Amino acid sequence: MIEEISKFQSVWAGRFYEMVASYEGLLRSVQIADAWYMFRLFVLVPIVRLAVMLCLIMSLMVLFEKTSMGLISLYAKVFRRRPYRVYKCDPIVADEESGSAAFPMVLVQIPMYNEKEVYRLSIGAACNLEWPGDRILIQVLDDSTDPVVKDLVKQECTMWFDKGKNIRYETRTNRKGYKAGALKEGMKHPYVNECEFIAMFDADFQPEPDFLKRTVPFLVHNPDIALVQSRWLFVNANECLMTRIQQMSMDYHFKVEQEAGSTLNAFFGYNGTAGVWRIGAIHDAGGWADRTTVEDMDLAVRAGLKGWKFVYLGDTKAKSELPSTFKAYRYQQHRWSCGPANLFRKMFWDIVLTKKVSIYKKFYVIYHFFIARRLVSHLVTFAFYCVVIPFSVFFSEVKIPIWGIIHIPTSITLMNAVGTPRSFHLIVFWVLFENVMSLHRCKAVFIGLFEAGRVNEWIVTEKLGDMMKAKPNISIAKKLNFNAWKKFNKLELAVGLYLLVCTWYDFKHNRDYYFVYFFPQSIAFFIMGFGYVGTIIPTDK
Repeated sequence: MIEEISKFQSVWAGRFYEMVASYEGLLRSVQIADAWYMFRLFVLVPIVRLAVMLCLIMSLMVLFEKTSMGLISLYAKVFRRRPYRVYKCDPIVADEESGSAAFPMVLVQIPMYNEKEVYRLSIGAACNLEWPGDRILIQVLDDSTDPVVKDLVKQECTMWFDKGKNIRYETRTNRKGYKAGALKEGMKHPYVNECEFIAMFDADFQPEPDFLKRTVPFLVHNPDIALVQSRWLFVNANECLMTRIQQMSMDYHFKVEQEAGSTLNAFFGYNGTAGVWRIGAIHDAGGWADRTTVEDMDLAVRAGLKGWKFVYLGDTKAKSELPSTFKAYRYQQHRWSCGPANLFRKMFWDIVLTKKVSIYKKFYVIYHFFIARRLVSHLVTFAFYCVVIPFSVFFSEVKIPIWGIIHIPTSITLMNAVGTPRSFHLIVFWVLFENVMSLHRCKAVFIGLFEAGRVNEWIVTEKLGDMMKAKPNISIAKKLNFNAWKKFNKLELAVGLYLLVCTWYDFKHNRDYYFVYFFPQSIAFFIMGFGYVGTIIPTDK
């Protein structure tokens, strides 16, 4: 009997302890749930709401920038405020007494670095420019490290020299300062002192024969003009979907941003090529500087702050090449995004304290030229549409206004599309592609602002020239599969996976239909993450 009572007590004691343990476990679960709920409600939700509010403010800034630039460009078109009607630009003609001496001496600079595929195109185009032979000097600044390429470029220059062209082949012992260093070194040669203007062309640029006749008169007849910038025309725009999308962005830049800057303030960012500078303005601005990877923009801002005017000629074009491989495009966009951010950091107080320009122009340079166009636009594109909106699906308390999700981005997208009407049907692909690239641009902006590791990285954008046309029978599919698995783009894959998770959660738990956007955007990140974009370079290049 005693044993049975003891056994009974043991059984109930065990059950009691199990009940106590279960209760304690339940209590801990309730406490953890309550703590998570409080953390979510009072920490995460306010943070997400703040992020949404900041992104909406940045979206409005970008919308204001795009709208104002678009209206100014429209005004220039409607009221025919063309440079030919605003500035004196009478053609330069030979004088009966002085002959060709009526033409100013022009230096044509062609900086290049291992440009095996395109060096002939640029040198040939420069040598075919219509200008008196004794009033033009072509300077090839070759920083090539490949001895084979170096020898080919030198032979090309010798060939044109033997044909009677005034062409000089210049090299240097190092690549200090990269392109800016080469241009600065090129101006140190004694024969440059004879020249009044400099026309600059990158190695893949092919100006039309009448390029100098259309641009130089503006500088000759208007002593306050420092720069005449022409428009870029892309010879490989139809090569692949990636180049078609790039053309849409670049056409908007030239047709709207550059034209608006020229019309409103006679100031815009120099594009680094296909432009003609007054040598005196370059010296007045302090010459070439290699402190950032955007030496062209650096010079333009300094010259603008000295009071010099710039003119953009939209109907004068120079043929060029878009980067058609994803790797080359990523490097180019890193330089174009990191450089301006770093330059803004270095020049902010110079802009604020300068006394040679008006307060309005200072505001234009700081807000429109740098903050809205080159900082905020990159940050909000990635932060809002690829991070904050997807993350908000996990918080039902966070509501994003319809105007911030649909109306503003739609308006901005449509305004960007006006530059290339023939590609309007590609607008969805343009949005998805630009959102993926905003990841690298956003990263580059922070690197530039904080002068992090890759701030001064300069990798020359690879050009293919006529290589693909010369080798049309290469098996692209085999090469594409090999490259895709050889090296992934991890950042794109990580963001693609994040968006896919957000897609699943929004589809299962919400009724806002955000997943309609999340899913194709995640696919775009995966496609570019695996490298299935752009032109594939043949293995036997």
